[in-house]
Amino acid sequence: MSHNVLFLCTGNSARSILAESILGRLGAGRFKAFSAGSMPTGRVNPHAIRLLERLNYPTAGLRSKSWEEFDRAHNPGAPDLNFVFTVCDNAAGEVCPFWPGQPMTAHWGVPDPAAVEGTDAAIAAAFADIYGRLHNRLEIFVNLPMASLDRMTLQARLDGIGKG
Repeated sequence: MSHNVLFLCTGNSARSILAESILGRLGAGRFKAFSAGSMPTGRVNPHAIRLLERLNYPTAGLRSKSWEEFDRAHNPGAPDLNFVFTVCDNAAGEVCPFWPGQPMTAHWGVPDPAAVEGTDAAIAAAFADIYGRLHNRLEIFVNLPMASLDRMTLQARLDGIGKG
């Protein structure tokens, strides 16, 4: 069984794009990854694209899009979602989108590397740091024994991943 996973953020240009790409690779066959934003920028951050290409991820189909594409009220053909994770950073005062409905949800907030200013090296380091954090969380996620966990236990595990 394949699980559909949506990563939500504000701009859908960096963090959620990285998470979508990472899960696409780590969860191949078991998970289908999507990303969207509550206020999409309309373009994927070029630093995210450069990092993903350097790590041999496919980038051709990545795009910044609205969460409405995945909301059945706006798009009846949207995929059924099993999991929705917000990756925006509440600590920085960002407003994270809320997802209504039945999928399992968790907040896995990380700082926005697109907000980092400075040299190309400093920006690249910020993107690499966030990539590493998301990769670690998603590695734990894909290795959860989904079939043997009840909903409450799974929710606790998902929440715990976001705190790590």
